[in-house]
Amino acid sequence: MCKEEVLLLFKQIRDSLCTIVTRSIPVNTADDFTHSPDGMMRLDSICMLLVTIGEAVKNIDKYTHKSLFSKYPAISWRNVMGLRDIIAHQYFNVDAEIILRIVKVNVPQLQNEIDRIIIDLEKDALEENADK
Repeated sequence: MCKEEVLLLFKQIRDSLCTIVTRSIPVNTADDFTHSPDGMMRLDSICMLLVTIGEAVKNIDKYTHKSLFSKYPAISWRNVMGLRDIIAHQYFNVDAEIILRIVKVNVPQLQNEIDRIIIDLEKDALEENADK
């Protein structure tokens, strides 16, 4: 995995976060997820995106030898990766209330930090190209 691929993964994470926000607009309570087929589809799709985000974060962490995320301590990256494991391996125990809180509180914070990382990585790439 090269630096360009890491940047691409961050952009895919950003897109997934935007999709989560869009899909969760009509959701105001955990019941909005659990009391209708449409709500369950929203919950399922949001959980799948959270799994893919967690997996991407794990891959980035592995590629960067655990050095990148320490520069961005505003996010508990371990929790992002751990959420992936919980959803993937214990899906029937997923609590809609917790997912709602993650979507409404943590996702916007993660979006801001991902945007910051993308800006920093693009700036670093420009500086590297200027040095060549």
